[in-house]
Amino acid sequence: MSPNPKDPLISSEPSPAEVLVGRRLRELRTRQGLSLRALAERSGLNVNTLSLVENGKSSPSVSTLQQLALALSVPISTFFETKPIARQIVFTPADQRPQARVGSTQMQNLGQDLTRNAVQPFFVTLQPGMGSGDRTVIHTGYEFVYCLSGSIHYQIEEESFILTSGDSLVFEAHLPHCWENTGEQVAEILLVFYPSDDRDEPGGRHFSLAYTKKEINMKIAFITEDGKSISQHFGRAPYYLVLTIENGEVVGREMRDKIGHGQFSTHHTETASGSGHGMDAASHNKHISMAEVISDCTALICGGMGMGAYESMRRLNIQPVVTDLQDIEAATQAFLDGKLIDHTELLH
Repeated sequence: MSPNPKDPLISSEPSPAEVLVGRRLRELRTRQGLSLRALAERSGLNVNTLSLVENGKSSPSVSTLQQLALALSVPISTFFETKPIARQIVFTPADQRPQARVGSTQMQNLGQDLTRNAVQPFFVTLQPGMGSGDRTVIHTGYEFVYCLSGSIHYQIEEESFILTSGDSLVFEAHLPHCWENTGEQVAEILLVFYPSDDRDEPGGRHFSLAYTKKEINMKIAFITEDGKSISQHFGRAPYYLVLTIENGEVVGREMRDKIGHGQFSTHHTETASGSGHGMDAASHNKHISMAEVISDCTALICGGMGMGAYESMRRLNIQPVVTDLQDIEAATQAFLDGKLIDHTELLH
């Protein structure tokens, strides 16, 4: 249903304030690794309402902003702040740590606004039984964890580690790993990521999938050529297989036609210097066209794609997952079990 142009909350030309609030809401939401559906569930607001606000097409009331501020654990004034300038030095007083919650897990960003993303430090509070469970994660660079209190179990490939107060662990983050507070007390850890790609955001990767998986109803899309196997090339594949998930079970599936590179008048694999493969504005617009038919999906699973397409999907609130599995049924079960690994090293 199209917005009513006579609606007093929707104007034909969004005001600068509406654009700023919408932009800040999107930044806060994506920084916490939340989809629109996840934020709607947290805040009690309608998904369409959130979409209109983020796109600067709706002016939210004070009560709406209060609901969003509560859901995102930020002051209401945050929505009216301009984007901070990246800093070379970040001092974070103990009582002013930027906070975010994913479920019952609390994350405090100790390096917010630091130039680039070379170091990403977090103070994490885990309730008993919380963590990634058996859902494995991989990302670029290195990961360092220091247990401040309580205990936490880390599984790295086939090796198991129990960290208690004063114990630390550092490892190459491309190794599949997962973690959980298996103790009876709240655990506090210092978690530091050192990604080798400054576009990588391990914090969101570590916590967003766990929250997304809690959504009762969702749709996931697979890149495919035959409806049975996962295609290795996002741009060339002709179809999406869309599965409807309810209560952890597949209740529906449909094939949808997909726009491919061959349907554009031109396709350039080279982009402006320093922007990376498919990272320019023209490529992003093509990716938008490709993804329009799966705008109702939470995740997109494929066997390979460019970094530009990957980033475009994230910007469109569709979580991309690059898998080395070929069988759609096996990948679906792995996704539902929280065990589908996002192999970002396969991006090109």
